[in-house]
Amino acid sequence: MKLLYQTHSPHARKVLVFAHEAGLAEGIIVEHQETSPTRANEAVFEQNPLGKVPVLLRPGSDPLFDSDVICAYLDTLRNGPPLIPLSGEARWRALRMQSVAQDLANSGIALRWETVRRPEALRYPPLQDGYARKLDKTYRWLDTKIETDDPLHVGEIALAAVLDWFEFRDLPSFRSHPRLSKWFDGFAQRPSMQATPLAGDTQD
Repeated sequence: MKLLYQTHSPHARKVLVFAHEAGLAEGIIVEHQETSPTRANEAVFEQNPLGKVPVLLRPGSDPLFDSDVICAYLDTLRNGPPLIPLSGEARWRALRMQSVAQDLANSGIALRWETVRRPEALRYPPLQDGYARKLDKTYRWLDTKIETDDPLHVGEIALAAVLDWFEFRDLPSFRSHPRLSKWFDGFAQRPSMQATPLAGDTQD
């Protein structure tokens, strides 16, 4: 299999960390592809009509895109307990955490557009404030909801990838929330995180 990747994407990072945790990373070729809404990458568009990574190319089968879908597929190939629990409250906790992490990433990406990427004359401060509020509220919620004794699951993987990206991009920090910070610092030491560092600048 081949993973169309981006070394500075929290969504792509999530998939690669998941692959490492599932014991599948050695069987996946990782190919960096720069993508941006303002800079089309035709090689990616050929595989994903949205022109975004991550995309998983599977020999003899259709490409898969969106990190949630790719992780769900990889979980079917894993030998061992699933990283996406199959039933019960454990499943809903994992999927809820994954959803929160994905929307947190999207809010951070949108905030970067309003503070760094969009030309200054086109930035809209009230929208910037709205996205920053989402981050603050989500950090507060996570600080009360993060579980330190749950078996590893996809929601934790997604959250760790996003929080690391927030620090990488110098976005509003979660560090004033002690439980969340302690959890992240522990997770960041996992071999899967150490093997997949973020790198590079956005190219618009």
